[in-house]
Amino acid sequence: MKVQIINKSKHQTPAYETEGSAGMDLRANIEEAIVLKPLERTIVKTGLFIALPNGYEAQVRPRSGLAAKKGITVLNAPGTVDADYRGEIGVILVNLSKEDFTINDGERIAQLVIAKHERVDWIEVSELNETERGTGGFGSTGV
Repeated sequence: MKVQIINKSKHQTPAYETEGSAGMDLRANIEEAIVLKPLERTIVKTGLFIALPNGYEAQVRPRSGLAAKKGITVLNAPGTVDADYRGEIGVILVNLSKEDFTINDGERIAQLVIAKHERVDWIEVSELNETERGTGGFGSTGV
């Protein structure tokens, strides 16, 4: 699938790192380093603008290494970039660790996954069909 992109950053256009990769790394495009204190959040700009076809979204997801090793994650994971959005892609990062984290220009801060999605037409009914699970939720099938 071909997707239009404008790269106004100082960095390479996102690319798949391996043949089996689902996501492409997003890099911080910032003039000066950002120090993210514990439990603090910020929007980090990427310098990227895209035009997706209708029926697709771009999902902004955390990088597993940053999350596991540093406690840095995407706050609204996955963040959604809609097909009709034309603004700059920003990443909402949060520091869930107990230590300051410095975000430097060019640092890989998140992943971008392009995904197909469906739209629904609601059918209002007075009751839903029965299932074995029923209304059980939040751990009702075990831990």
